Amino acid sequence: MAEIELPEPEELEEKKREPFTKRVALTTAIFAVILAITSLGGSNAMKEMLLAQQQASDQWAFYQAKVIREHLYRQQKQRLELDLLEKEALKPEVRKRYEALLQQTSKEAERYGLEKKDIRKAAEKLEHERDINRNKDPYFDYAEVLLQIAIVMASISILAHSRRIFIFALVAAALGAFLSLNGFTLLFRIPFFHY
Repeated sequence: MAEIELPEPEELEEKKREPFTKRVALTTAIFAVILAITSLGGSNAMKEMLLAQQQASDQWAFYQAKVIREHLYRQQKQRLELDLLEKEALKPEVRKRYEALLQQTSKEAERYGLEKKDIRKAAEKLEHERDINRNKDPYFDYAEVLLQIAIVMASISILAHSRRIFIFALVAAALGAFLSLNGFTLLFRIPFFHY
């Protein structure tokens, strides 16, 4: 009769724990992928926020330059109008040149006035874009923290063979994934995340 070898109790316990370990390891890898996507989203939101701020600042500087030029042309127009009033007895050709210069100055002031409106709209649009990206950033930050905690807790659950710790890791990862998704979409507004 052949001899049957019985496995050691430690080997049986290890075989029983192996499926749990594999599931946790696979889940942890998924957490890491979500963390990488979240990190990329946060990094892009920050870059877009800074770029939009810089572009808005440039637009406002351009706007100020247009305002200054408009103001200078208006002052010049007023000065020309006063000159015409002061010098009523001007030769007709000199008066014509004054009036032409006055008309040209007036047109330039109007042109700068119109141009600054478009520049203002562009600057405000960039500020709006900056604000949207600024609002996204905290969601990504907290999502990253929660996903990192989930990865650490999942690793600890493998070492401790603890389903409770793994459930905690799942909850942290779910919250992190939700915050990450909200960072991309801004579907929900969590008040204390905003300035």
